[in-house]
Amino acid sequence: MSPNDNKKSASALGELKETIRSQAKEIERLKAKVGSGSGSSSDGKKKAASSGGGGGHGGECELTEEELAKYLNDPFYMVAYQRVGWLGIFLASLSATALIMNVFEETLEKHIELALFVPLLAGHGGNTGGQTVGTILSALSAGTVKVSDAPRVIWKEAFAGLMSGSILGAFVAPIAYQMMGVSFHVAAVLFFTLPLLSMTASTLGAIIPFICVLVRLDPSVIAAPAMTSLVDVAGLMGYFMIANYVFKFYGLEL
Repeated sequence: MSPNDNKKSASALGELKETIRSQAKEIERLKAKVGSGSGSSSDGKKKAASSGGGGGHGGECELTEEELAKYLNDPFYMVAYQRVGWLGIFLASLSATALIMNVFEETLEKHIELALFVPLLAGHGGNTGGQTVGTILSALSAGTVKVSDAPRVIWKEAFAGLMSGSILGAFVAPIAYQMMGVSFHVAAVLFFTLPLLSMTASTLGAIIPFICVLVRLDPSVIAAPAMTSLVDVAGLMGYFMIANYVFKFYGLEL
């Protein structure tokens, strides 16, 4: 190999080493940058998780690591003890449904078809409100919704419930009349009740989680059963009141 070839090889080797050194420095710089970014991100998550009481912002219902550990370590009887009081209150409130049934007992005796749809409407109200409660709790926990957004969220959910109930009423009422043989006036009651019930359930499902956050109660324990209890009572009352108006319109005996 000639001296010129040796010089060229040495020069090429030197350039390769210099390239490797510069790439190594760049890799170290990127590692340091990524490390600092993830560190600040994890710090932010810890701060967000630990800021549960602050200022009425979303994230109040997010569980901290200590709260999660406490839930996992608590025995089942402690969990039941923490919940049974609220469940008892909601169970007592549901007794209002029995009072409503007694008030409209004569109406039910004369129009027994109305009783067929009481379980359906109660279940639908719980389903509708449950969807809203789950959506609001998830949004609060993720911090995408804050308590200051409550009016906007409540209006949106109310109109969403009204629209979904109207769509379902337009389907259910004809099916009940044509396929189930229900009288036309009872089908009309269903047609008008479903939008009202859906709007009520969606509205309560949006309001209750915000109230729980404002008064520093656990919305994951209270919001869903409170919504269900109130919707059952309000929905049943609305159902019979609409029935009375519809029956009067058709000149039927109440």
